[in-house]
Amino acid sequence: MKKIGILGGMSWESTSEYYRLINQYVSAELGGLHSAEIIIYSFDFHYIEALLQQHKWDEIANILTDGARKLVAAGAELLVIATNTAHKVAEEIEAHAGIPLIHIADATGEIIQNEGLRTVGLLGTSFTMEEDFYRLRLRDKFGISVIIPDKSEREIVSDIIFQELILGKFEENSKRKYCKIIDNLAEAGAEGVILGCTEIPMLVKSDDTLVKLFDTTAIHARKIVDVALGSN
Repeated sequence: MKKIGILGGMSWESTSEYYRLINQYVSAELGGLHSAEIIIYSFDFHYIEALLQQHKWDEIANILTDGARKLVAAGAELLVIATNTAHKVAEEIEAHAGIPLIHIADATGEIIQNEGLRTVGLLGTSFTMEEDFYRLRLRDKFGISVIIPDKSEREIVSDIIFQELILGKFEENSKRKYCKIIDNLAEAGAEGVILGCTEIPMLVKSDDTLVKLFDTTAIHARKIVDVALGSN
């Protein structure tokens, strides 16, 4: 089993989900008392979020790269960024870390491609929805077209993430708003919808809508375990 290095704390709510899921998948695969070998570098998200709002991606890349180097020094053999948005700087981090980075959009794209879908909706932070690093990767590597909500809906999705979900607040009214936006994406032609923020699956579940959902946290965690155990 390879040692997994996680850049976490963005937010700690979703990082705890990664820890739980990865260990559950390892236990299911290996049985007995097996669990994953994990090293976590958890950031104080207050400072990362402030840089996000100022679009200071170079500074974010430098901070996360420093964390990645510390994970490598501690023995990590695989690198994971436990958030969708920070994958905007994933290539820079991987280049400086010197170990493989398991990209969340690649893991998600593989699942969507295997299910034969060609057009999907994307929910996430405003950065993930509006910037092209996520959508272009899915298009260029997997031939998947991505639809995003309109501007007012994007604001709703992102505001709920930053004002509620990363604080551990999961409100029924917010769930209803998300489900309506998911339905609108389906009406616009999406064959499924990517929950492209690692906190969203803690609010919206597959049973909440008839639309096919792609839980990026669970998908990413499954891929991480496959790679760590050498089964992928």
